[in-house]
Amino acid sequence: MMRWMFSAVISLGLSVPALAGNLDAAAVNDSARPAKQPATDKVSAPVVKLQILLDRAQFSPGEIDGKLGENAQKALKAFAEQNGIASDKAIAPELWDKLSAANEGPVIVDYKITDSDVKGPFLKELPGKIEEMKSLKALSYTSALEGIAEKFHMSEDLLRTLNPGKSFDKAGETIIVANISARKEPPRITRLEVDKKNETLRAFDATGRLVAFYPASIGSPDRPTPSGTLKVTSTNDKPTYHYNPDYKFSSVKSKEPFDVKPGPNNPVGAYWIGLSAQGYGIHGTAEPDKVSKSASHGCVRLTNWDVRTLGDNVKRGTPVVFLDAPTESSSKQQGKPAAKRASN
Repeated sequence: MMRWMFSAVISLGLSVPALAGNLDAAAVNDSARPAKQPATDKVSAPVVKLQILLDRAQFSPGEIDGKLGENAQKALKAFAEQNGIASDKAIAPELWDKLSAANEGPVIVDYKITDSDVKGPFLKELPGKIEEMKSLKALSYTSALEGIAEKFHMSEDLLRTLNPGKSFDKAGETIIVANISARKEPPRITRLEVDKKNETLRAFDATGRLVAFYPASIGSPDRPTPSGTLKVTSTNDKPTYHYNPDYKFSSVKSKEPFDVKPGPNNPVGAYWIGLSAQGYGIHGTAEPDKVSKSASHGCVRLTNWDVRTLGDNVKRGTPVVFLDAPTESSSKQQGKPAAKRASN
């Protein structure tokens, strides 16, 4: 029976994540600290729990996919540094305990799919090129599954794996999801630091304490990210993407400007934080799995949920420091003027 199910999944073209052990609500909620470093290419219950705990502590692993990949490792290291805990290949007991103590309630919970989750309208297919998007009325989700996965900061593969045999386009269906409702809200953010080399964004409060951490896609050879210090000038929920021919993107042939309508699959995602250099910002993405793993067109790209949280907690004038080649982590330099650490 299992062999038949596996063959059916392959024939439908669906991906099958490599698993390390059982994966259900009880397995994730009851997971203990893994004694050894988990494999980076396999989904495991302890890593699902770890990623959700990091997400709830505002040390984002990016998309929660159950694998201890680069983004999860970056978030884990940042949390360890912030709490003065040695970080090595194995997840230290005190690190696991600190994360667990900072969170309350189960990490996996039941969720009943709502009418709004399945209402749509959904795109039949997301165009692969920006130029092909300009005629669409909205850059919506392509399915209820995509929308629900993003709602709970999860990959579609992990959501399917946790819910075998479940239908995601049926209102009233009960599924299990990451309990991100317990996500900690950061205090007012007074400084942002963008680390170009490590592709991360750090947020600090007025005391210089690191209060949030996010993986990020930062710049490209076509359009490098700025250096020095910029400032937040605006925030925009559901932004329209404006293409300017002066950008000269190699993938765009149009010699005329054009707009792409708002939506979570818009080229700048579902949220935009404007910066004081024209055309640059911090924004979301239609591809959360590629954050910090692919280039951007000069801007700073986060997951839709991370940039929204960031935008809700900054104000106009907040400095954004671009670090070209930092020699020390920001958490070790708290209290020093940010501008002195930025390379021009």
